[in-house]
Amino acid sequence: MRKPNDITLKEGIEKMLKVYRLKGKLDETSVVALWPEVMGKAVANRTTQIYIAHQKLFVRIESSVVKNDLLMIRTGIIQKLNERAGSEVITEIVFL
Repeated sequence: MRKPNDITLKEGIEKMLKVYRLKGKLDETSVVALWPEVMGKAVANRTTQIYIAHQKLFVRIESSVVKNDLLMIRTGIIQKLNERAGSEVITEIVFL
């Protein structure tokens, strides 16, 4: 039986992440982890480095052809990754 001040485990974890300012880092980690799933095996296999700094996703791609293709659909990639993460985690992608 729940008491009036009881909260769910999910609410408790969300509050804790907010208080300790960890939510942003957790969201960033999820975007990096989602990259292979969202982009597919062909792109993931050519990705040699991926990280986030200041809401910018930095991705090193070893194929210039793949890099050029991704540059043309950059906005769509940002939308897909943010959608899957559940919040606006990245605002820009930089291909290295």
